[in-house]
Amino acid sequence: MTASTSAPAGRTAPARRRRALRAPAANRSNALPAGAWWLWALGLATAASRTTNPLLLGLLVGVAGYVVAARRTDAPWARSYGAFIRIGLFVVAVRLVFSVFLGSPIPGTHTVFTLPEVPLPDWAKGVRLGGRVTAEQLVFALYDGAKLATLLICIGAANSLANPARLLKSLPGALYEAGVAVVVAMTFAPNMVADVMRLRTARRLRGRPTGGIKAVLQIGLPVLEGALERSVAVAASMDARGYGRTAQVPPAIRRTTNVLTLGGLLGVCAGTYGLLAAQGAVYGVPLLIAGLVAALAGLRLGGARSVRTRYRPDRWGVRAWLVAGSGVAVAVAMIWAGGAYGEALHPGVVPLTAPVLPLWPAAAVLIGLLPAVVAPVPPPVGASAGMSAGAAPVGAPVGAPNSKEIQ
Repeated sequence: MTASTSAPAGRTAPARRRRALRAPAANRSNALPAGAWWLWALGLATAASRTTNPLLLGLLVGVAGYVVAARRTDAPWARSYGAFIRIGLFVVAVRLVFSVFLGSPIPGTHTVFTLPEVPLPDWAKGVRLGGRVTAEQLVFALYDGAKLATLLICIGAANSLANPARLLKSLPGALYEAGVAVVVAMTFAPNMVADVMRLRTARRLRGRPTGGIKAVLQIGLPVLEGALERSVAVAASMDARGYGRTAQVPPAIRRTTNVLTLGGLLGVCAGTYGLLAAQGAVYGVPLLIAGLVAALAGLRLGGARSVRTRYRPDRWGVRAWLVAGSGVAVAVAMIWAGGAYGEALHPGVVPLTAPVLPLWPAAAVLIGLLPAVVAPVPPPVGASAGMSAGAAPVGAPVGAPNSKEIQ
């Protein structure tokens, strides 16, 4: 009997561990805080800002896209990732056009083509219109535009995975009013993307064209009008619920708050400069720590004038810390690689050489795939259609504006 009962127990222990490691289905109770997704995305964006290697930039875009495809919901703001990709491609194209017509300081010997050059007056020295276009300057413009495009795409990944309104619950009380303004502004882009898709679907069902300049002009005005109206509706609903109320605070506390906040921010700036400068390595760390402590104390005191409560506040569990930590790890690894793999992270264009993929920085970028494994799995697209009218989708703000107003 003992042997027969111990065998199933031994077999169930690994199964329990596998179930504990497996990502659960997402619901209101285990939805990740929006701050975790934004820290992850900002970590990828920081890594993108440290390199111009197109192979690493493409890997960062692939990591962000895979996580978005694996963990985004069917909420309206989750459909904005494709729009950010198109914006990034547009940025690359504009950077190339500027390099072709306005020239570049990068010298080159491989002439691609020559445009007619417009003569300019003497006061416009250093600027040219047209002239010789080299392969070196085109590659340099491509690298530069790809870096900016990757930054935008990483921010787009955060917009697709987290409702911007949920960040309002995590802000300190002193920054609450500014956070309201930022949230209202950030709802403009996701709502505009949702309106574009809705209007294009309606035109397609009516047999009208959805491409071309004429169709874009006919869709553009209703899209802008609808997005602005929804953003204003969100602001009005938040104001009606008393989001702008403030408590009476003694003048002494207000002055102390201002001194601590401003002094702390100045200390953070001075400490950061000391860390970046070769001469300030001695005083950089103490000033940075003192500035952070003073700024946090000022924000804590400043929160006394904010009258608000938190309904079901976001909880930072193990999975949230893993998601945020993966983005921070990618950023730290890429900053460290800037000293060890400087030439690989910034491939040269004079002479023109093909970029190489450095092994360790590429492996560090793959750490950003961790959210696709540990984050809760959202329901299939369309599964939330059967929810009741009062139910909020996963990731909808709780204790903030109504989900219908955000959408």
